[in-house]
Amino acid sequence: MNETAEPAGSGGRTYELVTIRLPVALTFAALVAGLAGGVLLADSGLPEWLRETLALIGTLWLRALQMTIIPLVASLLVLGLTQTVRAASAGRAARRFLLLVFGVLIAGGLFTALALPALLAAFPIPPSASGFLAEAREAQEVPGILDFLASLVAPNIIAAAAETAMLPLTIFFALFAVAITRLPDEQGERLVGFFHALANAMLLVIGWVLWVAPAGVFALAFGVGARSGGGAFAALGHYILVVSAMGGFVLVLAYALAAVLGGISPWRFARAALPAQAVAVSTQSSLASLPAMLDSASRLGLRAATAEFVLPLAVAIFRATSPAMNMAVALYVAALAGIEITPVAALAGIMVALVISVGSVSLPGSISFVVSIGPIALAMGVPVEPLALLVAVEMLPDIMRTLANVTMNLAVTSAVDRTGR
Repeated sequence: MNETAEPAGSGGRTYELVTIRLPVALTFAALVAGLAGGVLLADSGLPEWLRETLALIGTLWLRALQMTIIPLVASLLVLGLTQTVRAASAGRAARRFLLLVFGVLIAGGLFTALALPALLAAFPIPPSASGFLAEAREAQEVPGILDFLASLVAPNIIAAAAETAMLPLTIFFALFAVAITRLPDEQGERLVGFFHALANAMLLVIGWVLWVAPAGVFALAFGVGARSGGGAFAALGHYILVVSAMGGFVLVLAYALAAVLGGISPWRFARAALPAQAVAVSTQSSLASLPAMLDSASRLGLRAATAEFVLPLAVAIFRATSPAMNMAVALYVAALAGIEITPVAALAGIMVALVISVGSVSLPGSISFVVSIGPIALAMGVPVEPLALLVAVEMLPDIMRTLANVTMNLAVTSAVDRTGR
């Protein structure tokens, strides 16, 4: 998952996003240090000005993170969806691939919406996790079914952006991206070029914000540690296991899909996929795993023409775990905040998760975490403030994300190859 992709623009031109290297390990260390410092110094009589200064640093960093969400999501949606629409016109193999993509993504989102509440009922969130909500604003009110349907179309897209109404914004930019593909080549090229430049500019901005993440995360974590005590570490461990479990469903689904649609026994598929899985775990990068995936496809006896077409396309536009694990994060925060997620809210989250997953390109894990989960949480009426701390531990669930994504890419390739024979 920790890679940049190259979304295709109009006229066959390739648009490359800027490459950003983030201080992931340092941010994680800052989280641990902040929590430990807050626990140890909670009752030490720290000066009030120091506490207020740390709170201010954390608040400013959080707001800087939030201000990038809408413009970055809009630009990445346009770039990613124009590439997806053009991929659909590449032939029957591409259309079969996209049907499987949508099926897997929808299945992951629905599974999480149904299974995660039951999982949290069996293994409740530790009470100490409440400290993560001290800075969270009041959640948005979730409308009823008729109001929800009416809200799908915003009469004023600028007002919708100001209100962070993510569902109508997502629908608007999805339609806008499709419209671009219907324009004459020169006009489409010009518009895609604009959004490419906007995406790169916003990636630079969010890259700068995330470069100072160790300071912001330390400041926020210090407050959480002071409020929650040592239980904050247990709460983070619980969160990592629960979210990773939803990715585990996609991993298991890959073996089932390869068996049912690809005609490959689970044991044979497991042996052939193992080298690619090893690279995925060690690099946490689907792109870096591509050569190993091509080798695994050869071990499975898949046609080279199918593998060489489907696997690069899958790396570019298919993130199998995104709806399942991103919905899991949003639902976890909702449970943490005591927010009841209605079927309408869950449907809104799945819709946004689906479009964001298909439309956005592969990005470094920390950026993808903010860009993908922020809109889902906003669409469901879930506070986004806890995401500022959870992003610091994304490096751990990201192992499951990449492992399941790579495995599912191979499974889908086997299905496309078999149906095309």
